[in-house]
Amino acid sequence: MSELRPIDLETWPRREHFAHYRREPCAWEMIVDVDVTAFVEAARTARAKTYPSQIWVLATVVNRHEEFRMQLTEDGQPAVWDVVHPTFTVFHPDTETFSVLVVEYDPDPRTFHDAVVATTERYRDDHRMFPQGSERTDTFDVSTLPRTSFTGFALHLTGAEDHLAPVITLGRYRQADGRTVMPLALRINHSAVDGFHASRFVTEVEELFADPSWLA
Repeated sequence: MSELRPIDLETWPRREHFAHYRREPCAWEMIVDVDVTAFVEAARTARAKTYPSQIWVLATVVNRHEEFRMQLTEDGQPAVWDVVHPTFTVFHPDTETFSVLVVEYDPDPRTFHDAVVATTERYRDDHRMFPQGSERTDTFDVSTLPRTSFTGFALHLTGAEDHLAPVITLGRYRQADGRTVMPLALRINHSAVDGFHASRFVTEVEELFADPSWLA
């Protein structure tokens, strides 16, 4: 069971930055093309589904860094989960609606992959928006636009000043200069994450896609 641990404000280097962006709320997004050429081929060879594998990459990098596992306590203080788990969307073609599912993160890529596949299959015909419930808060959001590639993306969360977890949106692959790239949009709350942290996140995601030996 993951534990939410309050941050020691006396020793936290970002105490002043956190306080500033709580007084003056700011959220921002960055959109990047991630090279997935090696990943696509490795997934095909390993007979792995790409969406569960993509989610594992994102969850792995999110769980490496405390700034992406932050949440406010009931009294508004910053705290960090030991582990956070991805929620992700599944589309229902018959009703043109989607469901939000959650699978607990596992550092083993195949174990996690198989859990996502099994969970998706279990709720494939369950058209409720949150078939597993929506009470968990030790989560972060992943969604996908598999039919559309994009070079710009904006997500507006009204009244979301207290939402510290990242929101990640993936788009359809496209070809660029002989490579396969995937658009990735990262929405973050500046109270928790600065540009340095967002750039490090993207770099580490790119590294896992560039060397997909973990799929073997």
